[in-house]
Amino acid sequence: MHNKIFENYQPNDRSTLIPLLQEVQTIYGYLPENALRDISNFVKVPLSRVYGVATFYNQFRLMPLGENIIRVCRGTACHVKNSANILFALEAELGVMAGHTTRDKKFTLEVVNCIGACSIAPGYFG
Repeated sequence: MHNKIFENYQPNDRSTLIPLLQEVQTIYGYLPENALRDISNFVKVPLSRVYGVATFYNQFRLMPLGENIIRVCRGTACHVKNSANILFALEAELGVMAGHTTRDKKFTLEVVNCIGACSIAPGYFG
């Protein structure tokens, strides 16, 4: 990890944990495991706690994203109109489960709670 990142922060300062995670993710696009270890050592917080923070907040990613991100809404309107069928079809076609990226790094499949397009929720796939 770039040690330059730490130049803007005080060592042993736990309050810098989230800003450090945000900066690292901005640089790499996700939080690599070695970066989590470096942050843990810098702020003197156990790695398990750093990992806990990184997995608690939806803004953080532990895996790199694919070139294309496919988001499937599972909000109420889309759920009622069987968006699960769209999700299952995409998982089968791409060969990955929701929350993962294809091996070729072309696609990341995500589930979201609402995209705000309830009036155009998908039709029934029977």
